Amino acid sequence: MKVGILALQGDFEAHAAILRRIGLAAIEVRTPEEVGSVDALVIPGGESTTIRMLASAYGLIEPVRARAEAGMPILGTCAGLIACAREIADGDEPIWPLVDVTVRRNAYGRQVESFETDLEVAGIGKVRAVFIRAPKIERVGDGVEVLARHNDTPVVVRQGSIALTSFHPELSEDDRLHRLVLDG
Repeated sequence: MKVGILALQGDFEAHAAILRRIGLAAIEVRTPEEVGSVDALVIPGGESTTIRMLASAYGLIEPVRARAEAGMPILGTCAGLIACAREIADGDEPIWPLVDVTVRRNAYGRQVESFETDLEVAGIGKVRAVFIRAPKIERVGDGVEVLARHNDTPVVVRQGSIALTSFHPELSEDDRLHRLVLDG
């Protein structure tokens, strides 16, 4: 399986290292042709406004949407959650409104309020979660499965072949969330 990591911003190298460690081909994706060449996609953290600007400039909005709607597995982490949310409560129009959730950017606080915690993730078990300026999921639609919560707030959700996290699983070196999405 060839997995693309949207390499516009964020720690795409950490995701690539995890994917390679579990035996998958990982490529950096920056063009529509590269989107078309991968079997799955990781949308990493970063800054959602910058991701929107660069995805639009590089012509990636429609190709990613089309592949996702055709069933391509996607893992979106932190800003990747914002990028795939149907609604953003505090501002911008959605980039790829693929998952029926409403999110609020930076709702867990500023950079200095970052934290780590252990979460119980359905189908996986205990996972170390690193929250950095994390978005909060405020609403979950009927077709969305909540896989983990922190203080009763959803932090891992899945709808079809797309899984989204409020945190950065790539920073914990735990590959089980990546496997969950890519193994279907």
